[in-house]
Amino acid sequence: MKDGILWSYIVVNFLFVASGGLLIAFALTTKSENAQQQTVKTVARDLLLMRCPLNGAIGNAVVVFVTFLISLPAMMMPTTRGWLKLHGFMTVVCALFTLVLGLEIWFDTLKTRANLSVTWNLQTSATQSLLQQELGCCGYQNSTSPPFVVDSTCPTAAVAATIVGCVTPFSKLANNFLDEIFTGAFGIVGIDVALVLMTTMLLKDRKEKARYRVIDEKNGARSF
Repeated sequence: MKDGILWSYIVVNFLFVASGGLLIAFALTTKSENAQQQTVKTVARDLLLMRCPLNGAIGNAVVVFVTFLISLPAMMMPTTRGWLKLHGFMTVVCALFTLVLGLEIWFDTLKTRANLSVTWNLQTSATQSLLQQELGCCGYQNSTSPPFVVDSTCPTAAVAATIVGCVTPFSKLANNFLDEIFTGAFGIVGIDVALVLMTTMLLKDRKEKARYRVIDEKNGARSF
């Protein structure tokens, strides 16, 4: 049973470091893709991903990797508790870090339309045209507010007037997309919490072992 506690700790610890790898892979891949030329198929996704705290995710991943390195002495030295306590503290820091990132994205979904309006207005006419083609819409609020960009989706004012503005499909896409991202972040927090619990159990187990060793040493000394 005691070995089971250690092995459970090790398994959750490797899940923990894997979540760090997932964070940094997501952030670096997103930065790399956004550096490439936007297309009709990727423009909306790229703009939404750029609203995510990518630098924060990279920083979080670095802290995760450092925390995992701290756990190595705790795994290799079966009697140590100091390294284990430090590892537990750092895991809590990682959990809070990831939680803040997830909450930041979640709060962003509460004001999606206002945020996307700013995003839309910051784009060039070429990017707005790509969005219109991807989302099948014209203009932002409607075809005249702000004015639509002439393209294959909105070739004339008459056609554009019959097509919905981009605010509705863009907001729907953003909410669904960002919901998945912050749900993933909260899932990583769940792994962090599980690791904190396993660390606490292992600390308790090692404390009991240390107490039994002291008792055995005292009994051995008396017998001698």
